[in-house]
Amino acid sequence: MTTHTAVDDTPAETSADGPLLVARDLVKDFPIRGGVFGRTVGYVSAVAGVSLAVDRGEALGLVGESGCGKSTTGRLLLNLITPTSGTVVFDGQEISRMKGKRLSEMRRRFQIVFQDPYASLNPRMTIGTALSEPLRFHFDWPKERIEERVRDLLRTVGLSPEHTNRFPHEFSGGQRQRVGIARALALEPEMIVLDEPVSALDVSIQAGVVNLLEKLQDELGLAYVFIAHDLSVVRHISDRVAVMYLGKIVESGERKQIYENPGHPYTQALLSAIPLPDPERERTRERIILTGDVPSPADPPSGCRFRTRCWLKRQLEDGGVDTSACVEQEPLLAIRPSSGVDHPAACHFTRQREVV
Repeated sequence: MTTHTAVDDTPAETSADGPLLVARDLVKDFPIRGGVFGRTVGYVSAVAGVSLAVDRGEALGLVGESGCGKSTTGRLLLNLITPTSGTVVFDGQEISRMKGKRLSEMRRRFQIVFQDPYASLNPRMTIGTALSEPLRFHFDWPKERIEERVRDLLRTVGLSPEHTNRFPHEFSGGQRQRVGIARALALEPEMIVLDEPVSALDVSIQAGVVNLLEKLQDELGLAYVFIAHDLSVVRHISDRVAVMYLGKIVESGERKQIYENPGHPYTQALLSAIPLPDPERERTRERIILTGDVPSPADPPSGCRFRTRCWLKRQLEDGGVDTSACVEQEPLLAIRPSSGVDHPAACHFTRQREVV
């Protein structure tokens, strides 16, 4: 199994005034099986030492390319899958290995909204039944109270209470995602993991769902972990942003820090791909094109995991700079004052780059 060097940038304990959720050194390795007898022949390192914290009422954006481990991290945070190692503490209680009744009771406090709203809804179950199911499981309420709560949930997400008897196929994609949000809100959670909640929707519908999420956060004081690959969407809803690449967080900071002063060459490349609304600036600005494929998480590169695609490393080598550290040493997620970047980035040669 792969040995991981984890970066610890989270508080040691939580309290009523501290972070709502703290994840420390999360690792998730999935076995690779082969041969006639299905023996384990290796491991896929999906998450390789992730540490993060989420404050009460805060929106943390978790961004990166497909396959970088974002969704796996989100599921680890909610104990939907068990970590290979590491811990998750929610409001002072470790939940990463919690089971049975205690876990069921804790899950009232944190929920998830999945990427594909149709796949996450039972096609044989009406919307009213789907929304009432968690209420019946957790509360000993009379039928009338449950029905009223379901109607209130539909109103909250902008749908008509008369839609309770409809089935998922009778709704549009945006409406189905609103049903998924309503279901996540049913038990009045304190935190919701949003796993690419708008990536499966038309662009014209995305803004309405993002605005709804912002409105709900303001009204209900919710904490969000907003998982996405589209940095332009994350910018609208996140207070802080963590950028992932190949199972690791390579940069983290306040929204303004990440978007106005990115320090990691991977983040700089992602931001350069965001279209600008000004056609003249869009035509003349420099884009960073990443070459090559993302390495296999079953056999990640030594040292810096981004080095095989790093435009900055090639640029430095062309200038005669020794970049052997990129091959030999894994860069720590840390602030490097001499770089001019005021937030943590996992790069030996962190440096500012103007983003327009």
